Amino acid sequence: MFANLITIGDEILIGQIVDTNSAWMAEQLNLNGIKVREILSISDDPQHILDTLVYSERTAEITLITGGLGPTKDDLTKHTLCKYYDTELEFNESVWQNIVRLFERFGREPKPIQRTQAEQPKAATVLPNKVGTASGMWFERDGRIVVSMPGVPFEMQYLMQNEVLPRLVAQQKGVPITHRTLLTACVGESDLAEKIAAEEDALPDFIKLAYLPSLGQVRLRLTGRHKDIDYLNTTIDAATARIAALIPEHLFGTEKQSLQSVIGDLLRESGTTLSTAESCTGGYIAHLITGVAGSSAYYNGGLVAYSNELKIKYLGVPNTILETDGAVSEACVSAMAEGSLRAYNTDFALAVSGIAGPDGGTADKPVGTIWFAVASRRTTVATKLKFGRDRQKNILLTAVWVLNALRQLILAEQDV
Repeated sequence: MFANLITIGDEILIGQIVDTNSAWMAEQLNLNGIKVREILSISDDPQHILDTLVYSERTAEITLITGGLGPTKDDLTKHTLCKYYDTELEFNESVWQNIVRLFERFGREPKPIQRTQAEQPKAATVLPNKVGTASGMWFERDGRIVVSMPGVPFEMQYLMQNEVLPRLVAQQKGVPITHRTLLTACVGESDLAEKIAAEEDALPDFIKLAYLPSLGQVRLRLTGRHKDIDYLNTTIDAATARIAALIPEHLFGTEKQSLQSVIGDLLRESGTTLSTAESCTGGYIAHLITGVAGSSAYYNGGLVAYSNELKIKYLGVPNTILETDGAVSEACVSAMAEGSLRAYNTDFALAVSGIAGPDGGTADKPVGTIWFAVASRRTTVATKLKFGRDRQKNILLTAVWVLNALRQLILAEQDV
């Protein structure tokens, strides 16, 4: 079965909000063996909605719509669907009671305008929304399914998980589909392809490999489709393991892990701690680390030391290093990392100093020159990076390289 996704809202088209609904829905549909054919973002104009519905039903068995179900005059989806299915709205007491209960939780009463959200098309099957006031609507005609859901992400996700996906899975007769994902860091897409070329060529026809690059990282996604789900899982697991064995120096995780979550797991399992000392990244690496739930168990703290005075005062960087080698140097980041170990009494530390840009470089240290160090109580490893003039990109890339080096150091220490 194929599905088209339609997001309705002028706010999407003018760049006021980013459409995250489609990405989430596409992933969930794919995991359930339903391929997404097309994703469309359209305006709140009724004729535009009608034209898109005609097109979507011509090209896919399933159409999933989000947006335009609020109580205000600019929410036109429900009225447009009534026109499309030649039906009319009727008051639904069950929906209204759900709205009343939701307001009661917050000690409030629904306003008269909220009653419009209890009006549902006669031709639709109402999908109860227990986390919001806008119900979902399920339409079927001539072998085609159209589902309308609210655009609020957590409401859409509730309806997808509890109402829409179970119904779609029950109806479909498609071939099972499954995915495996390998996560790599600090290696280019072409270099990665060269390393695993033999295994990629040996994949059976029912398994496809996709390269999904981002800054400093490449996801390898294996997608398999086969009528025998047990055979599919056995085959794709074996293929994934063979590819992983070819890239151990670059592979850091699988599926939805991140470098920072993998590092957190390593630290937690070994009962060790971490601290940070950042200059050019301005605390971004600490932000990534503390974004992992439970990071307080292993992250003691960090310092954003932009000025040389702070490097000297709090990290114990010798003034002679700053005068001789400068802040952007191997000696400086090594001293910063070691100072962080002492100041925060941790087992591991990282330090970064560089010229993120877009200006501030010199002939011998151009914009994009970054030095970082990772340290344990046994050793300190410093590395020089050379990037371009894009400040944000330099910060993001630096974080990937530093975290991956930290991961490798933690693993090396565990092997001692």
